[in-house]
Amino acid sequence: MTCVSFTRIEGRWAIARLDAGAALPEWLARAHLPFVAITRTRAETSIVCAEDAVPADVTAERDWALIELLGPFALSTTGILAAFAQPLAEAGIPLFAISSFDTDHLLVPATRIDAACRVLVGAGHRQRQA
Repeated sequence: MTCVSFTRIEGRWAIARLDAGAALPEWLARAHLPFVAITRTRAETSIVCAEDAVPADVTAERDWALIELLGPFALSTTGILAAFAQPLAEAGIPLFAISSFDTDHLLVPATRIDAACRVLVGAGHRQRQA
């Protein structure tokens, strides 16, 4: 098994869904770092950002916590995401995964973040402070 260091990124996060081809909304400017992800497909546009940036009338799943895998990882590396997804799945903890060029990020329900971190450490990963 691949052992990787990870950290929890403080805050509450939302996964918003917009229609396919929707223009990026003005409220996205409030979605400050440390994390924003935008994914466009033929069927939808998804935005993951700080929960407080997303207006109440926007379709979104709210109250998520964010875990950052401490890369960078070469794009040819295999098994990184699986090494996190499998123990979380076995513990019944849902996840929403996002990959970037250098690393991966996992969102888990905020109510399960402590349990998720314990499960990941129990699986041999190392939790670092942000």
